[in-house]
Amino acid sequence: MNAAAWPTGLAASWDLRQGEREILLSCLGCIALGFVLVLGSEHAAGRQLTASAVLPLLFYGVGLVGLHLALVLLRFRGDQVLTAVVACLAGFGLLAQYRMGAFAGTLGADDPELYLIPAGFAALLFTAVAGANGRYRWLAKGLWLWAGVSLVLLVVLLVTGTRFRGAVYALGFTTPTEVLKVTVILGLAAYLEQHARALARWHPRFPLLPPLRALWPLLAFWGLLTGLLALQRDLGMIVILSVTLLVVLVRATGRVGYLGYGLLAAAGSGALLLTFFAHGQRRVEAWLDPFQDPTGDGWQILQGLSGMYAGGLWGEGFGNGSPEYTPIARSDFIYAVIGEELGFLGCVLVALFFLILVQRGIMIAGQARTDFGRLLAAGLTTVLAVQTLLNLGGVTKAIPLTGITLPFISHGGASLLTTFTAVGLLLAISDGPPGAARRPTRTVKRAPAADATPPTPAPAPRPADRPARPRRRPAEAKTP
Repeated sequence: MNAAAWPTGLAASWDLRQGEREILLSCLGCIALGFVLVLGSEHAAGRQLTASAVLPLLFYGVGLVGLHLALVLLRFRGDQVLTAVVACLAGFGLLAQYRMGAFAGTLGADDPELYLIPAGFAALLFTAVAGANGRYRWLAKGLWLWAGVSLVLLVVLLVTGTRFRGAVYALGFTTPTEVLKVTVILGLAAYLEQHARALARWHPRFPLLPPLRALWPLLAFWGLLTGLLALQRDLGMIVILSVTLLVVLVRATGRVGYLGYGLLAAAGSGALLLTFFAHGQRRVEAWLDPFQDPTGDGWQILQGLSGMYAGGLWGEGFGNGSPEYTPIARSDFIYAVIGEELGFLGCVLVALFFLILVQRGIMIAGQARTDFGRLLAAGLTTVLAVQTLLNLGGVTKAIPLTGITLPFISHGGASLLTTFTAVGLLLAISDGPPGAARRPTRTVKRAPAADATPPTPAPAPRPADRPARPRRRPAEAKTP
């Protein structure tokens, strides 16, 4: 595009993302209002406020504006609602973490937690732009690279990690296994794209027998993966990746039989878990009857439920609750604190945002123009949906606790950056392949000039010469 056409293209891109801009401005205003309420409650409690108290809001606003302007300047055509929903969830998570005291103490520009949300926006922007215009399809060529990186990461973590509360953490209590939510799904989508037809051909004589020749590499990799995760006692990650495998496998082949085998494997794994893993057995017992050990394994569940019960319908007010009585409030049980301070309506609002996020992911998977894009979008959306359900279900006692964080809201840098990267891939898929949004150029016929001589029409083609028909001679007159 030449320099003369640049302002026109920039103006069109600005107008195109008007809906996204309006939602982002509304989101920024709501988050700012929440910060005012929290600061007001702290001032009423007698705490001294400084200018650094608004730094989290400032960093969030700058990151939000920078993300939107970059998408406009780069003429990004991806989904706008998905970007706005993620920005709202991230802002709500920042506000909730601030309420939990994440930025308390000597807050300054050198605090690393200040840069988590801007870093997440940068990861989303880089992933979306790098994979836009169909460039994400290059990721399908690294099938065995993604599988190898996932397994090597788990082995290194087992060798060099530190065990705490049953799980294994890296240096600084970080969780590098969060990266598996992207690397494993990339490898899975690439493998199923190549072998979808073979995996869909079940045995003609035995309809219940899947094609083992095409299935055994996937089963071998999955066995190693789940075995290493079981050694780390990361049961939540096993559940997330296993459910995603079944969903993407059925999506790629159209064979519901894989879901049946998956349910049988889940039942067998559950029985194995209750038999050989005391950690998982204690969680199931605490879920069934938390009053059996109210000061031990059932303490988290009971405190979370009591906090949500105290919130009622409207909540006790933002900043007026008592999150210090809820264990692991900044991470696993942050949804219980939301229920205590914002009530049932606040919990429904957060769940509604996650429903919109999953709906946009399903829509992107359905509209993708490549098999790899469809499978990758379906896998990433399933990861986000299952992770959200595991957290909300564990806090509300619908399912046993798994130690899974709530996306965009719970504390954790590795989880936050990985989730932003996954959404960036969804945005890249929604951008479409090269030329998807371009309209075909129409040829405009110009009227001839006034002094122009009209062209002479070409002579009509002559019909083919036919042989002359013999003329009949008139009959001679007979003489009387």
